Amino acid sequence: MTANELRQKYLDFFKARGHAIIPSASLLPENDSTLLFTNSGMFPLVPYLLGEKHPAGIRLVNSQKSFRTEDIEEVGDGRHNTFFEMLGNWSLGDYFKAEQLAWWLEFLFVELKLDPSRIYQTVYAGSEDGKIAKDKESILILQDLFKKYGVSAEEGPVTTGKGVLGSGQELDFSRQRIFAYRDKNWWQKGDVVGELGGPDSETFYDTGKEHDLAYGPHCHPNCDCGRFLEIGNSVFMQYQKTAEGWQELKNKNVDFGGGLERILMVLNGQDSIFKTDLFTRAMAKIEELSGKKYADNKRAFEVIVDHLKAATFIVGDDHGVPPSNTDQGYIVRRLLRRAIRYGRQIGISQEKWLKEAALIFIDDYAATYPELKNNQEFIFAEFEKEEEKFNRTLEKGMIEFKKLATHDLNGVAAFNLYQSYGFPLEITEELAAEHGIKVDRQGFMAELQKHQELSRTASAGKFKGGLADHSEETTKLHTAAHLLLAALRQVLGNHVSQKGSNITAERLRFDFSYPEKMTPAQIASVEKLVNEAIGKGLDVAFEEISLSEARASGATGVFNSKYGDRVKVYTIGHNNGGRHASWEDIFSREICGGPHVSSLKNLGHFKIQKEEASSSGVRRIKAILE
Repeated sequence: MTANELRQKYLDFFKARGHAIIPSASLLPENDSTLLFTNSGMFPLVPYLLGEKHPAGIRLVNSQKSFRTEDIEEVGDGRHNTFFEMLGNWSLGDYFKAEQLAWWLEFLFVELKLDPSRIYQTVYAGSEDGKIAKDKESILILQDLFKKYGVSAEEGPVTTGKGVLGSGQELDFSRQRIFAYRDKNWWQKGDVVGELGGPDSETFYDTGKEHDLAYGPHCHPNCDCGRFLEIGNSVFMQYQKTAEGWQELKNKNVDFGGGLERILMVLNGQDSIFKTDLFTRAMAKIEELSGKKYADNKRAFEVIVDHLKAATFIVGDDHGVPPSNTDQGYIVRRLLRRAIRYGRQIGISQEKWLKEAALIFIDDYAATYPELKNNQEFIFAEFEKEEEKFNRTLEKGMIEFKKLATHDLNGVAAFNLYQSYGFPLEITEELAAEHGIKVDRQGFMAELQKHQELSRTASAGKFKGGLADHSEETTKLHTAAHLLLAALRQVLGNHVSQKGSNITAERLRFDFSYPEKMTPAQIASVEKLVNEAIGKGLDVAFEEISLSEARASGATGVFNSKYGDRVKVYTIGHNNGGRHASWEDIFSREICGGPHVSSLKNLGHFKIQKEEASSSGVRRIKAILE
């Protein structure tokens, strides 16, 4: 089965069970200061899981583009990707455990015809203090379902993370199919009052690989030895955090996520994600460019194709970013430079080879993600520039590194490799590990701070997930972002569109399409327009309308984005109590998920602190409310 066939089969299966198919959201989250990249299908839907009404209904399904920085170092074991697609289905206060588990196993065993004897489930063992009970409901449901499919499903012994069994316990995978864990089977978005949480049930596929005793005396589904591969997780959001603890919700949600690449791998009996049709043509291209075989250079090949695919999707996103030394751009730079270094290792010497590989992914995904083809020239230009920059310094940098590699590298030496030769810290650390030496990361960060470089890495705490808080301050600034876009379009022209935003409680950062630096007069005009609108105390309200109605009403927004056939349109103006046609003095009308203030009366004074280049053809404004 191909990836396209599997994706469509999943969407069709849940569509037949009353789910609306919604598009993938952008890889770059909007209005979220805690998350650099969308890393699962759930995060774009958090407002709806918290109770907002979704325009498409209460049953949803999609395949979401996702990226996880924490897996960059894991690539090369055949089962980890940085970029992947998350197959997901959701119930927003509708069905719950019985339906979800039954449909998921039906999809695996009936639609995909996977062998039920190779599937194992984990459940929540209950909290240590006893306040949240063991998920016996899921255990009973699963036992009935496995019995229906002809396999035994006894509950296995509780194991520690190191696979240690309690006294008198036995492990028998032919009978035992359900295993309970504590932390590993409890999900929560955060630890503040109002956050959601609940037990989850993970699905593991038994690859048949022999257990490695280095990971403990006994294997179990969550063992790291590689025998069991997680392919899906059903999260049951049935609790909400209160000041007193976790309280059961009246309306419970289901959030399911399953890795397309991993499911495809086991479905086709393969031992690596990189042997699926998602990578076949890319692997052939790297073999052609290097003159080497994938089978003889697995890690290098997997790092190269994974990183180039991920960078292609990030740069080619409709809100895409080029390589840089900050935030998402830093991750793109790290991916591309790591791919170039591994390319050198296997003998790739051609110039401008990155875009040759990128073209394969653009073509392979053209039907599913057309934005890649639409942004092809931007991808090529940015890849070519980055390749030229790094190639100019890579050879000299390697010579310098070898001079230094006689002993551990201090922070000054590591920073010099970064500043003078373009070596991301992680590449220096990787090279150091290959030479049996260490790098003073703390010293490097001190040097970096000293030079006022704003690099961002996974360790900087930006990858924990979740939406930015919906505090009064962030809500005000989110509303101000709408005013800013409307004012920019008035001053610079209607061709201006939003390219991204990042909002914290302190400030607004807004990226927009414009080829030139704004003049002081233009900046002053934009500020004046926004503050005039605030001074009028205009109303802010939304309505859910069809996509065609939104277009006809003059609303701005990305019309092929995550919102579905029905969209939420926020209007800022004088509301006479009716639909959009009855509004007067309209300042802004924009497709958006929220949240916003209901009136501009107490918004404060809008001030632009900085206007600068973000990337080619994109400007960035940083602003505050005083």
